[in-house]
Amino acid sequence: MISIFIIFAIFILYNINRMTNSLCLQKEIPEERQPKVFRTINILVTILLISSYIEILFA
Repeated sequence: MISIFIIFAIFILYNINRMTNSLCLQKEIPEERQPKVFRTINILVTILLISSYIEILFA
């Protein structure tokens, strides 16, 4: 089960990063702010994925 969830998580993180890149290009976010945007979104998505895994594990 954990291997399926890890594959799912990698797929989700890849797509979120791709959409974040599109957002940065569309909104013309300066290059110096982009790493902060990516870091914030990645941390929040990782927290969401971990909490959903824990919920699945103990449900």
